[in-house]
Amino acid sequence: MSRPEGGTAVTGQSPGQRTDVDRFLDAASKAPALAGSGRGRLIFALDATMSRQPTWDLAQSVQGKMFETAAAHGGLEVQLVYYRGFHECRASRFMTAGPGLAGIMTKISVAAGQTQIEKILKHVRDENGRQPVRALVFIGDAMEEQADALAAAAGQIGLLGVKAFVFQEGRDRAAEQAFRQIALLTGGAYATFDVSAPGRLMALLSAAAAYAAGGRQALETEARGSGAAANLLLAQMR
Repeated sequence: MSRPEGGTAVTGQSPGQRTDVDRFLDAASKAPALAGSGRGRLIFALDATMSRQPTWDLAQSVQGKMFETAAAHGGLEVQLVYYRGFHECRASRFMTAGPGLAGIMTKISVAAGQTQIEKILKHVRDENGRQPVRALVFIGDAMEEQADALAAAAGQIGLLGVKAFVFQEGRDRAAEQAFRQIALLTGGAYATFDVSAPGRLMALLSAAAAYAAGGRQALETEARGSGAAANLLLAQMR
């Protein structure tokens, strides 16, 4: 495979057996917690199709806050994953500092295409098989795939103990339903934001990073510091 500015290509795997939502939720609630030692690992996934230029620019400008917050809770390794066009879905190396992630993001331009959220979820599953991933952050505004396929893939990473924090720009109803289900099936959380108010996305990313770095205890610490975003995530998480 070619190695573009964003990293290596993410390939779609054959879907696993689809299971009833209730069984996913029951099994996911019994998944063991990850050990708290060492740096946490977070996969930061974004929709880079043409409609996302304003959000891409915003995410690039505020992502450094993730590392700042995580530093207080043991540190963080972040991998950028993005999709654009009709078949391109790529992943960077894992990075431990905001400038490295920002440097990659500045080299990536958006391109017209369709959503590839299922590929991202399967990539998280496969990456977790190599080394545990504590959380996925996904930012997007649309969903053009089969909801059942996304639920199956989300259920798989939920069973592995990976929480998905899904942040939606806009109010597309189909996207909202799918995004809420992904968050629910992984025991994570869903929230909306507006590109005209960058502080909200920054706060959401900061709260998710706290969880990825130090687990629920770190997120609770952020919440006690009058962290509205952290409280919002905690209220939904299992």
